[in-house]
Amino acid sequence: MMDKKIAIIGGGLSGLYAAYLLEQQGITDYLLLEARDNLGGRIQSFTPNNTEACFDLGPAWFWPDIQPEFAQLINDFQLDSFAQYDTGNMLIERSLSETPNEISGFVTEPTSMRLTQGMGCLIKTISEKLTNTNIHCSKQVTKLERQENKVIVHYHDSQNNTQQMATSDHVLLALPPRLAIKLIEFSPSLPETLTQQWKQTATWMAPQAKYIAVYERPFWREQQLSGSVRSMVGPMVEIHDASLSTEPKLAALFGFIGIPAQQRKDIGEEQIKAYCQQQLVRLFGEQAAQPTAHMIKDWAQDAFTSTTLDSQALSHSLAPPRSPINSTWSQHLTGIGSEWATEFPGYLAGATEAAELGVERYMALYEK
Repeated sequence: MMDKKIAIIGGGLSGLYAAYLLEQQGITDYLLLEARDNLGGRIQSFTPNNTEACFDLGPAWFWPDIQPEFAQLINDFQLDSFAQYDTGNMLIERSLSETPNEISGFVTEPTSMRLTQGMGCLIKTISEKLTNTNIHCSKQVTKLERQENKVIVHYHDSQNNTQQMATSDHVLLALPPRLAIKLIEFSPSLPETLTQQWKQTATWMAPQAKYIAVYERPFWREQQLSGSVRSMVGPMVEIHDASLSTEPKLAALFGFIGIPAQQRKDIGEEQIKAYCQQQLVRLFGEQAAQPTAHMIKDWAQDAFTSTTLDSQALSHSLAPPRSPINSTWSQHLTGIGSEWATEFPGYLAGATEAAELGVERYMALYEK
């Protein structure tokens, strides 16, 4: 059985950044297990056929003015960024029976920034900096078991359909608190108060669905429109220009779908895509009728993001405790998913913040 100092459960931004921070401290004796078939967690992208473009399906923005540490990380990794396009007028859609209102656009404050190659390049950059080879996808952790001074990590290898085990001194939970409670059996059980606190912590992105349509050029800009829309009609309630730079080779629009999760499931993805396309035609004209590619990412249907508790609208509270107190788990378990961040829970900056806090705790416990 493999024995490691640390087991990192989850290969999204927080898990990968924790691995990076450990390696910066000279610690490579860790195991990272990701349930999905690829790294990135909620950072996922859409690449149309015959292109190299990566359009964000998950988080896309960061705000240097209020998240300077995250912005510095982007600079340190030498990743190019640009401001969200907001030049031109925006549209307000109030009714199907009325032409959308065109109003003067406004400059977003603080400035929303995006990565030129999509947020997936952050995952790629961190992954390429790691030297440890014990980073594995398609490995879903099903049980954590305390035994003597170790944690036995039980996981299912979906590639060869086998159950496997490893041991570690400490576990860093790099997934949402609510999802950890749903997917992982803890033996012995976590304290009931902590279990309830984790279950009551909403998962960012989980109730959301995003639609993206890709075009050969940003024709809305030719109409002096920014691509920004607010709609009381739907199905998309908020729309933005999703092109990858200010002078895009491929242009795109994306929107947040306002239909509740269960209704989306009942209607079906293809029908919702058709409704979204019809809405873009209403807003921007017939040029919007023929995207070169389009898709929906419904996070509520993602088993490694959402639970049934996440089908409701987001209602966020303060970050829950990262670890149990006065429990056999106290010295062996730390939550580092973005929801555990104290300053920016749920955001990209929260993922790196929570990873830093988790690694600091591990270092204080084990590397004195």
